[in-house]
Amino acid sequence: MKYAFFPGCVARGGCPELYGAAKLICQRLGIELQEMPGASCTGAGVLQEKNEFLGDTLNARTFAMAEDLGLQIMTICSTCQGVMSQANHRMRKDHEYLTRVNKELAMEGLEYKGTANPKHLLWVMIEDVGLDKLTELITRPLAGIRMAPFYGCYLVRPTDALDMDEHPERLTALEQVIETLGATVVDFSGKTRCCGFPILTINETNSVAMVAKHTSDVKDLGADAMITPCPLCHLNLDGYQPKAQAQAQRKIDMPILHLPQAIGLAMGISRKELGLQKHIVSTKALTVKVGAA
Repeated sequence: MKYAFFPGCVARGGCPELYGAAKLICQRLGIELQEMPGASCTGAGVLQEKNEFLGDTLNARTFAMAEDLGLQIMTICSTCQGVMSQANHRMRKDHEYLTRVNKELAMEGLEYKGTANPKHLLWVMIEDVGLDKLTELITRPLAGIRMAPFYGCYLVRPTDALDMDEHPERLTALEQVIETLGATVVDFSGKTRCCGFPILTINETNSVAMVAKHTSDVKDLGADAMITPCPLCHLNLDGYQPKAQAQAQRKIDMPILHLPQAIGLAMGISRKELGLQKHIVSTKALTVKVGAA
């Protein structure tokens, strides 16, 4: 099983421990990753608000690179997944639009033929690897851990671009993985809402308030940690949680795990190898409870 690997910007820059954790678990799962060093940012939805055509062209460029490799794309970023899926949806349904995009790519000797199907690691786990295979690799079940899923925005909508009708299991994929790891799902209404990252630079107060809301809600429900498939959500929920505590005037201290880190814990990978010591909110109590300190 081999994919063209698109980790996204945050997992390589702001939170590089997420990239390392993903590579570790993929190695154990038998997923071979082919890097695409020339690939660019998806635009993260921000570029698309200003210039959708430019954003789609950048994504088509990445798709063309994967086609040249003869591989489908796997990402570990929900935002990247959503943006790529939406760009792909627009190009696939409008041949004239794709032709315009390819005129731009031709300057670099590239052409997107429309065969890309970008897929998040979470979906790969459910649909390609299979939860039975994951179960076989678990050596340290997360028994006794109460874990709240946080999908964020881009992995659940818009449903047509994300092929939700064809793959309804994607709507509960995170809960399925949590249960497979041996943890208990802590369901909460905010799991598919925005983490606040997209508005961070224009309205930090509201962004931080969203962090406080989500982390406080799961804290009050008795969660030991939150798990997210999105590095941007991870960055905001973890990195801005101290500000959220101050703004909300309450203690929260909710550990935030990126999906590969949670899987890695259950696989018996050490806290240090997974980069859990690099988080802003301490994961020490959680890893002690798991037996991975």
